[in-house]
Amino acid sequence: MSGRKACIVGVGETQYARWGKIGDVTEHALACQAIQRAVVDAGLSMKDVDGLASFAEDRNEATFLAAELGLPALRFANMVWLPGGGGGCAAVGNAAMAVETGQAEVVVVYRSLCQGQFFRFGTGGVDASAPPDPAPPTVQPANSLMLASMGFAMPYGLLMAAAAYALPTRRHMHLYGTRPEQLGLLAVTFREHASRNPRAVMGQKPMTLDDYFASPMIADPHRLFDCCLESDGACAVVVTTEERARDLARRSVEILASEQGAPQGYAFGPFTNANIADEIYATGGTEEMAKRLWGKAGLKPSDVDVAQIYDHFTGCVLMQVEDYGFCARGEGGAFIESGALKWNGGSLPTNTHGGSLSEAYIHGLNHVVEGVRSLRGESTSPVDGAEVCLVTSGACVPSSALVLGRK
Repeated sequence: MSGRKACIVGVGETQYARWGKIGDVTEHALACQAIQRAVVDAGLSMKDVDGLASFAEDRNEATFLAAELGLPALRFANMVWLPGGGGGCAAVGNAAMAVETGQAEVVVVYRSLCQGQFFRFGTGGVDASAPPDPAPPTVQPANSLMLASMGFAMPYGLLMAAAAYALPTRRHMHLYGTRPEQLGLLAVTFREHASRNPRAVMGQKPMTLDDYFASPMIADPHRLFDCCLESDGACAVVVTTEERARDLARRSVEILASEQGAPQGYAFGPFTNANIADEIYATGGTEEMAKRLWGKAGLKPSDVDVAQIYDHFTGCVLMQVEDYGFCARGEGGAFIESGALKWNGGSLPTNTHGGSLSEAYIHGLNHVVEGVRSLRGESTSPVDGAEVCLVTSGACVPSSALVLGRK
């Protein structure tokens, strides 16, 4: 099957809402909606789809979706092992491998996240105002290596991601003099991008740097607005061959390169692992992977016109702009302060939809959707003449990334 080249031909989303505010709809129903909308956007029907892929332990199993959505056959069903938001770009990369090798013809990559239904790790759906239960807690064995390893860190307060990823950010500040103002400018920039996006949960809520500093401290140095939203919603992208795409009405977007993985000994990242090499602790852990990505794409950072960088926390964005070579290690704060990430006039317009900080937190697959829109010329913060887009998945965990190209 040599010569087959993968591209993205459709995108789809449900409504995005703050957790618990989307109404009486299940995570499963959201997944079905997003998949159907992406297929319609591609100009295809469910009869054309023969592959499904997701990540982050998506609860919507492909076999059931295939039956419910009426797929004529399920030839490829894939779930990425990388944890949490690290696997979004990898799921697209796996779909590309499937169509390029002939394992499938049309693969839909999807992610549905309904935190109003299942809650976010670290909250457990517990009502803090309720009287405590006098009965002693029942200790259950961990059902994964990830949870077992996290058990060693939880007694020290690492009960939520905001605390865990505050650690490498604080180290970065210690080593390089990175300042809170620089993190705040990043959050303000993405909120400004969201102001033009009707899908963005925070699109009608402008924010200034003073607002940022007035927000409560969650886990030093993370203030409230350094942290991603907690969301309900789903999105999907359709991957097929370049040959198939020629017959479709919409502009396709080429997958120029994909990469995934983690450095040696990294495990789950700073959340759980004390064995991370000291020289990469204050990074996103993606430097090595980024070098492979650029080599595979035959491009360099200066070739990128627009970026969609996973923003679960502001500090992780700062470390990624260094990891991917847009500035030297330690210079991320100054890079942000220069206005580089701004849509209007920045050298690297980033998260033109508002990102996980201001559009929605769908484990970063909405960043792939926005990458496609950017290259189609459909973004609400369009970058004129954009031909190359970098999309990244979560930093400070095993991660993945894509380079997308305009056809």
